[in-house]
Amino acid sequence: MLRGRTIGLRARHEEDIPVLRTELYDDVVNAVRAEGGPWRPLTPGTKDPRLVVDDTAQGWVQFSVVELEGGTLIGTATLWDIDTHHRSAHIGLGLLPSARGKGYGTDVVATLCHYGFVVRSLRRLQVETLSDNTAMLRSAERNGFVREGVLRSSAWVLGEFLDEVVLGLLVEEWKAEPESR
Repeated sequence: MLRGRTIGLRARHEEDIPVLRTELYDDVVNAVRAEGGPWRPLTPGTKDPRLVVDDTAQGWVQFSVVELEGGTLIGTATLWDIDTHHRSAHIGLGLLPSARGKGYGTDVVATLCHYGFVVRSLRRLQVETLSDNTAMLRSAERNGFVREGVLRSSAWVLGEFLDEVVLGLLVEEWKAEPESR
C-alpha cells in the first residue's frame, strides 16, 4: 500500500466493488461529471473496467483509497493514459460522499504524485477537471499543479456544455512534502 498522511492507496478488493458502484457510479450526477461520457447503469457482477481492475492493463493503474486509521474505504484513485515513451500520465480520483470536504483529496493527489514520479519515474502528470470542480482544482494546486489552459465548452454535462481546466505538474516542480499540506 502507498501511504499518504491520512490515506492509503491499495489494490482494489472484491468487497470494494459494490460500495464504489453504489456510492460513485450509481449516482448519476457524480458519474456524469467524473466520467466525461453519458451515464449508463452498471449491473451487479459487472466487469466494467472502472470497478474491476485488469492487472494486465499497462496504460492505467487503479487504486482503492482507504483511511489509514481504520482502513475504511473512502474512494478510488487512478493513474491513467500512462505513456512510457513520453513519461507522462493523467491522474483522477473519486471520493465517496461521506469522505468529501475533509482534505483527503489533497492527500490522494500527493500520493498519486509520489507514485507517478518516484515509483513509475514519470516526468509529467496532468489533471483535467470541470471548471466548477473547486475541490479538485484546490487539491491539484496545493500539490503544485499549474493551470495550463481552459478547454472552452468541451464537456457535455447534464444538458449543458461546461469548460474544462487542464493542469500540469513536472517532476522538477514537484515537492514531496508541499508546505501547504
